[in-house]
Amino acid sequence: MKCSPGIVEGIVIKIEYHSDLKEVQSDEELASLLSADRQSAPFDRLAWWQGLGKHCGLTPLLAIAREGEAVATLALSGGEGHLSALSNWYTFRFRPILSVGPGGEAMLAVLAVDLVAKAHRLTLSGLPDEDGTASRVEAAFRDAGWIVIRKICDTNHILPVRGRTYDQYLAARHGKLRTTLKRKEKKVEVQILTRFDESVWRDYEDIYAESWKPEEGSPAFLRDFAETEGASGRLRIGIARASDDPQRRPLAAQMWTVEGGTAFIHKLAHREAAKSLSPGSVLSAALFRHVIDVDGVDLVDFGTGDDSYKRDWMEAARPRYRLEMFRPLAPRNWVVFARIALRRLAASAKRG
Repeated sequence: MKCSPGIVEGIVIKIEYHSDLKEVQSDEELASLLSADRQSAPFDRLAWWQGLGKHCGLTPLLAIAREGEAVATLALSGGEGHLSALSNWYTFRFRPILSVGPGGEAMLAVLAVDLVAKAHRLTLSGLPDEDGTASRVEAAFRDAGWIVIRKICDTNHILPVRGRTYDQYLAARHGKLRTTLKRKEKKVEVQILTRFDESVWRDYEDIYAESWKPEEGSPAFLRDFAETEGASGRLRIGIARASDDPQRRPLAAQMWTVEGGTAFIHKLAHREAAKSLSPGSVLSAALFRHVIDVDGVDLVDFGTGDDSYKRDWMEAARPRYRLEMFRPLAPRNWVVFARIALRRLAASAKRG
């Protein structure tokens, strides 16, 4: 840990940088802020960042500014003066974690100033703005003297349930999906578990290996996460089999989690050879029914990516933003500035 005091209008602010996240875990105040008791999405928690560091080859650097009960935490990774968000393909969205009230935003502003001495460039991807995160971070770093470039980098598909039952939700889906479900549901048997099960997880890994999906980025990370969520009661894992198969061979698998009124769809896969049975669609329908009618969620979050099949189930989409932030006087950024200027000139000439 590296710690330094900062002074703003006579107030002493403690600024810390942790590369060893066990230090944060042993800090009762910070561990509480970054726990499931205070953060109702996995991506905002210390355990998530620890998993990324342990299993996904990322080097954590947790930047923290605090004064009294006011705290701002920014989970970063990288080196050689270019820091990025501590996140990867498993992360639905990234944001700084702030204590409630204006004090948290004030601490974020302090971090933006202090990071000038730590990096010449910061890249934060996957920021939401429905809660004001992207705008808040952009303003803090602009005010601290950074050059900030903001762009949309991804799409997040969601389903606001709005108090409906599953049957009411399904009635609003397009006819092709409803017809597929009506024809296939009797041919597919579904099992939904709310705990981690070793044999079911082996089924999931076997299905994934035969699916259309690319090779799993970090199976160890995903299993570790599933075990943790299963122990907490937040896991929803589903398996689909052909109803007339005496061997009960699993054909599709999905991993969801539920907390804070939101169901997060993390992983889904089916065997390509079983595509004619639509086991993935039948399993999705069963999980939607479970989280809406049993768990009573207000929102279903399908993560990032603008895949067409997500639009079959979801009813709204939210942009995710990338902020590229540069220290204007850092020589290492001048080549980047030149490239940006050339691209803008080319785009202007093309429009002209």
